[in-house]
Amino acid sequence: MSLILESQVVESLVSGRYQGDPFAVLGIHQGQDWEGNNFLYIRTIQPQAQSVEIIRTDTKQNLGTMRRVHQDGLFQMDFANELSFFPYIFKITLYNGQTYETEDIYRFLPVLGELDLYLYGEGNHLQIYNKLGAQLTTHQGVEGVSFAVWAPNAKRVSVVGLFNDWDGRRHMMRPRGSSGIWELFIPGMKEWDIYKYEIVGAQGRLMPLKSDPFGFAFEMRPKTGSLVFNRNRYQWADSDWVQNGRIKANRLSAPISVYEVHMGSWRRNSLENNRWLTYREMAKELPEYVKQMGFTHVEFLPLAEYPFDGSWGYQITGMYAPTSRYGTPDDFKYLIDQLHQAGIGVIMDWVPAHFPRDAFGLAEFDGTALYEHADPRKGEHKDWGTKIYNYGRKEVSNFLLANALFWIKEYHIDALRVDAVASMLYLDYSRKEGEWIPNQYGGRENLEAIAFLRRLNELVFSEGQGATTFAEESTAWPMVSRPTYVGGLGFGYKWNMGWMHDTLHYMAENPINRKYHHNELTFSLLYAFSENFILPLSHDEVVHGKVPMIDKMPGDMCQKFANLRFY
Repeated sequence: MSLILESQVVESLVSGRYQGDPFAVLGIHQGQDWEGNNFLYIRTIQPQAQSVEIIRTDTKQNLGTMRRVHQDGLFQMDFANELSFFPYIFKITLYNGQTYETEDIYRFLPVLGELDLYLYGEGNHLQIYNKLGAQLTTHQGVEGVSFAVWAPNAKRVSVVGLFNDWDGRRHMMRPRGSSGIWELFIPGMKEWDIYKYEIVGAQGRLMPLKSDPFGFAFEMRPKTGSLVFNRNRYQWADSDWVQNGRIKANRLSAPISVYEVHMGSWRRNSLENNRWLTYREMAKELPEYVKQMGFTHVEFLPLAEYPFDGSWGYQITGMYAPTSRYGTPDDFKYLIDQLHQAGIGVIMDWVPAHFPRDAFGLAEFDGTALYEHADPRKGEHKDWGTKIYNYGRKEVSNFLLANALFWIKEYHIDALRVDAVASMLYLDYSRKEGEWIPNQYGGRENLEAIAFLRRLNELVFSEGQGATTFAEESTAWPMVSRPTYVGGLGFGYKWNMGWMHDTLHYMAENPINRKYHHNELTFSLLYAFSENFILPLSHDEVVHGKVPMIDKMPGDMCQKFANLRFY
């Protein structure tokens, strides 16, 4: 008596080419012999094992050694006189003689509920970060990590890491129907374990190993592994700020003076070996300096995980993780906590306009254009060599909207400065004729991005406990910082890029010539009250061959400083 798998199924399992639900063939099941008698069988794939024994945990009984079905590690045991499922673990003996005990991952029920799947597919699961990714949890009385990832066109998805020798056959995930989500509970995994996803793509091609789109921590670059992280450990001490201070600091009638900071270069030269400060070191120095200089807010250039230092964080591969360059996620929380306790608001640059094409990231995540548009006329930024999010896909917009709320709720960020809004609004942004596709009405407005931005701002203002948004928008798009109910985009503030350009050009003139350029000072007053403008001096003005602010001023060194102080 035995339930024998078809040879092609066996070969697909041991070769890593199996497609479908592994729970259908692995784990504990009820079968039926040729005479119609029911029986139980347990099947597992353990390529690393010389032998596998089954220990029944409720009776502590060793049920014996499993039969090797295939030489590459497929094992099975049948139970003729057992009809009820029972708890068990495996005792595995390796080829070097070492033994260890482990749970059977395929005996566990799903973790995600049907409502989670429905809401994400609908684009309305605003706390999806509590479900997808790697969640430390206790499931069916066993501690471990629940993994879940969205890859609707994948043929197979596996969790791989040091814990399974990066072998995609050993921890194949369960597809959850038409939702496109794959999930798996792995007992015994713990914080800081490294993992990635091994994906067989839509065309049956094995993809490069992928980092977790919902990864909460990552290895230090150039490594790209995701890390299991306990998000619930840090104890905040800024409740007064979050409940009262944030609302006062962000309101339209409040004085706002913003100090822009790039973590990788702030006071870097003052340290040994020209290294950067950590989050904890920054927490000791930055609040005091900002208070002394009279600023009300700090704006960090993007701090979500990114692979290339030279991008300053604007090409993100880990939207849900503070970069590991400067410390752990808890260290970043400590920095924000210290700023809040000093009465300083925190703005973070947020980048929903594009993402890099790194093979381990979101690009062609499941072998198809999943997060991006398939057509390069809509899906690629040629200037930046990056991909453009498909805002019209509900799961993608949900990914980004939940991310905005994640930074506000999880990390107590007070405001998001949304990068490159103009590139999102226009389908022909930096494109020549024939390189873009008009919208359904024949226009150049990106209707899906407009709807996304409006919903983003509605959510931030309704869910963010006083948080606000800043738009880096460099065109004459109307009502960027007006409410959505009157047709605006709903941002709290808009950067006045025209003012910055005009006034810098004015200040660069020799004082004797400035009387011919006063219009550059006054022109912005013609439109100054059409938006809630912030007057910026952006990092973009001192990079790409542009000189520092001091060197934009005319005259000798004393005059340069005098002009800059005046400005």
